[in-house]
Amino acid sequence: MPSRESHERLAALLDPATTVLLTVECQQGVVGPDSALPELAAVARSSGALANIARLVATAHESGVQVMHAVAESRPDGRGGNRNARLFHAAARLPVQQHTGSTAVRVAPPVKVADEDLVVRRLHGLSPLAGTDVDPLLRNLGCRTLVVTGVSANIAIPNAVFDAVNLGYTAVVPADAIAGVPAEYTPAMVRNTLALVATVTTTDAVLGNWKRPRRQGATAV
Repeated sequence: MPSRESHERLAALLDPATTVLLTVECQQGVVGPDSALPELAAVARSSGALANIARLVATAHESGVQVMHAVAESRPDGRGGNRNARLFHAAARLPVQQHTGSTAVRVAPPVKVADEDLVVRRLHGLSPLAGTDVDPLLRNLGCRTLVVTGVSANIAIPNAVFDAVNLGYTAVVPADAIAGVPAEYTPAMVRNTLALVATVTTTDAVLGNWKRPRRQGATAV
C-alpha cells in the first residue's frame, strides 16, 4: 500500500500546470489493426495499455494537462532515416510502412487527438526526444514532469525516459500504459530499469490526481 508521503509526492509531480503527457508511437501503423508489428499491436491492446493511454489522454484534456503525441515516420525514399542498426533494415522490409502523410502515422483509436495537442513527428533515430522538437516545446510549456506512455517497452519507451531524465525532467511511467514484446518483458524492464530512474505508478493513480479539483473555473475541453 503506497504511503501518504508517496501519494503527496506523486500529486506534486503531476501538477497539471507543469506536467505533459507524452504518447509514444501510438499510431495506426504500430498499434492499429493493420500494424506493421502485429504482435506488439496485439499486446498493446490485450494488456489494456492502449485503453489506459486513451483514458489518460481524455482526462488530461479535461484537466488542462498538455498532451503531446510522438510519431515515428519515414519518407517513401527513406531519405534522412537511419540505416545503422538491424532494426532499421528490418523495418524497411515490413509490409506496412510508416510513411509521412499515410494512415499508418495517424494516432490510433481509441486515443483521441484534441486541437490543443502537439504532434511531433520524427524521421530518424530511436527516441522521441533526441534531435526532435520535443525538448524545446516542453521547455516553452514550462514542463517539469513528463508522463511517458506508449510503445515499445523494448526500445522507444526506455529511450524516452532516459532522455527525459538526462535533460532534467522528472519522468513518470504508468506501468500499465506501456507495452512491449514479449508481454512478460515489460514488467521485468520496468522493475529492473525504469524504476531506477523514473517514478513508476499506475494509470488509476495518475487519473486520481488529475481528477481532483485544483483551480476555479476549470472546464472540459
